[in-house]
Amino acid sequence: MVLEVAVLDVVPGRAEAFEAAFREAEAILCAARGYRSHELLSCLERDSRYLLLVRWDTLEDHTEGFRGSADYGRWKELLHHFYDPFPEVEHYVAPGAGA
Repeated sequence: MVLEVAVLDVVPGRAEAFEAAFREAEAILCAARGYRSHELLSCLERDSRYLLLVRWDTLEDHTEGFRGSADYGRWKELLHHFYDPFPEVEHYVAPGAGA
């Protein structure tokens, strides 16, 4: 299992619209090959910052499968215009587990 981690800084004043768009985008994420689960957490200190955690079977399920899918275009259309700056995405695995 691979954990995708992204800190999402949403344009100030757009948090409510972002959350509504994310609710629509969740269906795209949940339908992706290798998807296991996800969480979107809101920051207590910064009301326009979120933490997105997505669990994938493999790194490639995210980087090649999801990002290479036709559905990813809709994901980008729904969400990418909310970010400033654009988020850096990292992937984590338990020590000794491999990817």
